[in-house]
Amino acid sequence: MKIEILGMGCAKCKQLMANAEKAVQAVGVQAEVVKVEDMNQIVGYGIMTTPALVVDGKVVSAGKILSADEIVKFIGKKGT
Repeated sequence: MKIEILGMGCAKCKQLMANAEKAVQAVGVQAEVVKVEDMNQIVGYGIMTTPALVVDGKVVSAGKILSADEIVKFIGKKGT
């Protein structure tokens, strides 16, 4: 699984990154969590507001900071 955090490095983007890492640890899935700061890549996803969360190439959230619990809903529950 690949989880991408789209944003230019603002505090909100950093918080979303931390929450995503926490969610991955809580669920126990194998996932690569990466920060994408390249504007061309961000625009390529068709989003207009950051931070954004992308799971396996699909934008699941844009313009808000999801909690770790909210992110868990997108990455699956342990054992599933």
